[in-house]
Parts: sequence; structure tokens; C-alpha cells
Amino acid sequence: MEKIIAEQNFWEVFPEATIEVLVVEGIDNHVDKAKEEQFHQLLNDAAKEARGYLTEETFSQNEVIAQWRQAFSRFKTKKGARSSIEALLKRASQEREFFPINPLVDIYNSISLTFGVPCGGEDQEKIKGDLHLGKAHGGESFLPLGAEADAPALPEEIIYYDNEGAICRSFNWREAQRTMLTEDTTKAILVIESVTKEQASRGAKAMTELKKRVEQTFGVEGKTFTLTKEHPEMNI
Repeated sequence: MEKIIAEQNFWEVFPEATIEVLVVEGIDNHVDKAKEEQFHQLLNDAAKEARGYLTEETFSQNEVIAQWRQAFSRFKTKKGARSSIEALLKRASQEREFFPINPLVDIYNSISLTFGVPCGGEDQEKIKGDLHLGKAHGGESFLPLGAEADAPALPEEIIYYDNEGAICRSFNWREAQRTMLTEDTTKAILVIESVTKEQASRGAKAMTELKKRVEQTFGVEGKTFTLTKEHPEMNI
């Protein structure tokens, strides 16, 4: 993987979007049993903070939820597809407990909850060719996390993709098994998505904190940059 590229057809749908990107290398993402409670606490503290975004009694009327549902209405999606932040906020609203997965995933989930922004991450070494964000042609191969059958992308669905197929469908709604972050991941690329100027402000703050937490946890130095309509690609 040499580049991340947000294609022109993405900006045609979301001209105000910003994609915050963090690239890290040399990490040890293995679960340390001695630190599991620390990550458990991090996630559940973040879930409590996240309830501050849920001021309306009707879940769908909360601003973060409504903004992303409106965004998803601008392109073709599978019925029921929702932003990744909605799934996390739904769990927080139900006061369900969050449990650690692996350090990198736990960190970005905690950031997502705290700042009310969608976050995602991929294993750099499993991406074939460059990483793209744009409209699907339709039929791009996609094996979702936890599934056994291919679930190809829909025509004009907003997806992340590489030379072998889709990596995430409908922004970060669904994650592919092929490039998911695991305990064996040593090189990762993390993204925070915004489609409005207000979201972009939170997204920038979220990335600053994400970079800080990743560097403190893994003892590495990350590289950050922002994709915009004016700067749609970056060398990794």
C-alpha cells in the first residue's frame, strides 16, 4: 500500500467531507491480560461520555444520528445500513457493557464514543494496492466480519476498496475479515470520517486524541493527514 485516495465521485456526493487519517507502524497489538481491565474501563467511561450526544428521547432525532442517517440517504445502501457511530451510540443508550477486543480497536472505539464520530481501522499489510474511498461499481467482493458468504457491494455504494475488492461498505458500516485489525497487526491505518463542517471540528479533535493514545499505548510515532476535496490523496 502506497496511497490512500478519495475518488472524485466521493467528493461529488460529499463535497464538505474530511477524512482524518492516522498511519502507525511497529505496534504490538497483542492482548495483555494484565491491561484488560484498563481497556474495559476506557471503553465504558467513553460510553458514559457518549450519552451526552443523546439528548432527545427519540434515538433517531439526536443530531449525530440524524446527520449520519441523512448522509446515508445520499447513496445506495443495503436496507438497515447505519453509520458505525450509530451502532456504538445505540449500545451506549441501552447502557450495555463494552468489552475489550484488542488494544487498537479498543482505543479507536473509545475515541469514537467520546467524540461522536465514526472511526475505523485496517491492517496495512493486508491491503492489496492502494486504498480507495469512492462509489462502488457493484459486485466488489466483500466477506463481512463474522460471515461465511460473500456479500458484494451495491452499485454506487460508498465503500473503501483495494485491488481485491471492498474493505468497508457504506463508509465504516461493515468491516471485511480480510483486512481487519487483529492481535498480529503491526502496521495499521485508522480513519475518522466527517461529512459536515461541524463534524469536521469534532473529527480533528478526535484525531489529535487518537494519535496521542496510540502513541502512548504502543510507544510509536504516528503520521497524520487530512483528505479533503482540495487534497484528495496522500502517500502513506
